[in-house]
Amino acid sequence: MRKIIAFLTIAGLAAATPALAQRDPAYAAARAAGQVGEQPDGYLGIVGAPSDALRRMVADINLQRKAAYAESAKDGSTVEQFAFVSGCNLIAKTAPGEKYRTPGGEWKTRTAAPPERDPRCL
Repeated sequence: MRKIIAFLTIAGLAAATPALAQRDPAYAAARAAGQVGEQPDGYLGIVGAPSDALRRMVADINLQRKAAYAESAKDGSTVEQFAFVSGCNLIAKTAPGEKYRTPGGEWKTRTAAPPERDPRCL
């Protein structure tokens, strides 16, 4: 099991990189404003009441992420497993001031301290 989790962790980093690298100005602004944040399931979430444009942007990003997870999961894991590990990594990579969702479902703002992550995250 640890080998699978280690593989997924490495693969999760690879899949998350394109989504992070393709930040457009609207995404960067929404992230900086605390309107969106990373979730334990590997998908971007909306914090608060969204505009239609924000909802469309998040849906588009999440479709891209799901496609990347599905492509990477062809190596023997499920999309859900791959998305979970990616969520662990994406939350760990949040910067102070950015939003993330805790395993209990609460939105928090990242401080200099490590974020709260699922105990299964490595």
